[in-house]
Amino acid sequence: MDEFACFQLCGGAGTACQDICSTPRLFSNNLQDVQVKQGILGDCWFLCACVALQKSKYLLNKVIPPGQPSWADESYQGCFTCRVWQFGHWVEVTIDDRLPCLGGKLCFSQCQTEDLFWLPLLEKAYANGKGWSQLDPVVASELLSQIQEGEFWVDEEEFFREFDEITMGFPVNEEGQLQSLYTEKVLYHSQNLFGSWVRGQSAGGCRNNSSFPTNPKFWLRVCEKSEVCIALLQKHKKYSADWAGRIKNLTHLAEENLSLTEGTQGKNYQAVGLHVWKVEKKRFNLPKTLSAPPVVGTVCHSYDREVHVCCDLSPGFYLVVPSTFLKDAVGNFLLRVFSTGRISLSELKPPPTDAALCEELPAGEWETVQLHGCWKNGQSAGGSRNFPSFHINPCFPLSIPAGPGKSSVKVTLRQHCQDSKCRPIGFHIFQVGQLLVTLIAHCQL
Repeated sequence: MDEFACFQLCGGAGTACQDICSTPRLFSNNLQDVQVKQGILGDCWFLCACVALQKSKYLLNKVIPPGQPSWADESYQGCFTCRVWQFGHWVEVTIDDRLPCLGGKLCFSQCQTEDLFWLPLLEKAYANGKGWSQLDPVVASELLSQIQEGEFWVDEEEFFREFDEITMGFPVNEEGQLQSLYTEKVLYHSQNLFGSWVRGQSAGGCRNNSSFPTNPKFWLRVCEKSEVCIALLQKHKKYSADWAGRIKNLTHLAEENLSLTEGTQGKNYQAVGLHVWKVEKKRFNLPKTLSAPPVVGTVCHSYDREVHVCCDLSPGFYLVVPSTFLKDAVGNFLLRVFSTGRISLSELKPPPTDAALCEELPAGEWETVQLHGCWKNGQSAGGSRNFPSFHINPCFPLSIPAGPGKSSVKVTLRQHCQDSKCRPIGFHIFQVGQLLVTLIAHCQL
């Protein structure tokens, strides 16, 4: 069931925001104005995320880019662009401002202050990529339910009697960096890599299976004592989102009558787990290492979209092994590491069996390091080499470890900005010692 079928069940097509309210606004000037209503979709989980989103200006600007024309602007064309995070990537979704209504009133999510429309527009953008039925798989039977308040308070005793699961999100600071749930320390450094479990090759199952060592393996190097959070996010295995406007494979969802539990556990996600071992050096005995207790790991394999472990790690090398509970269970995943200290993450590649392929692949292992920086006017925005202030640009020391033969190094500089506001940028690498080079990134002002 897609959004058009949902509109028809609501009694017609969408209504423009100007016809719902004479003076529509996107946001309120009052930062405390965050009250929301759920509407007739069972997407309270979505509303909770949106309320948390509004409390972070950085994240809100990431999802709803600022500076877009709105109803009071002459250049407004009746549409908005939002960004949706989809398995490690930000995807832009453009929607018009027509929203589903019943009796002239919004029937889906809405703000408590009726002239604010950021929430229903964001909900529509999400549904445009996923389909309204992805927000609520049993929407047809829920259409006549009453609109509920989005927030309420209960006594502690009643809370523990009525609820058995709590979902918590890591706080995000003004610079968009995660903070620890336990110590409130900022996790300045992050790394991520994609991977997959392939039947007969890398889908080794849990530690009860003799094939466990065949699972994907990753090197995590911790450069200094750090608080580290390692997250394993698996890709939804049933639905294939078409971000041009519709979700595939959902036409018979109402007939299937899938419950939310059935749709999440077992059908769309594998039971997954994550374990970490510390090793003294990169060359080690794999079976012996995996037979020892890990330094940290998930308590059990669970049918969750994402599992994570948090701990303090001392400097050194760590072996990270994500796994499914069942052997030969296939799937794709994203491994993310957040840390208070410097880290690097790389995949341990199995040796290729094809001799011809061996000649094509570069020898050795690739380690990835991601560093963040900025150009600040009067402090670190020195411009190109044509300016005498070039030396004040951000500098990053890069150490090349000694080893047999030459090392292959790939350096990428990426600026975070809207496409229309990008500046000419570049970087230069200078050798300043026998095994040390310095990378200077600059922006042409």
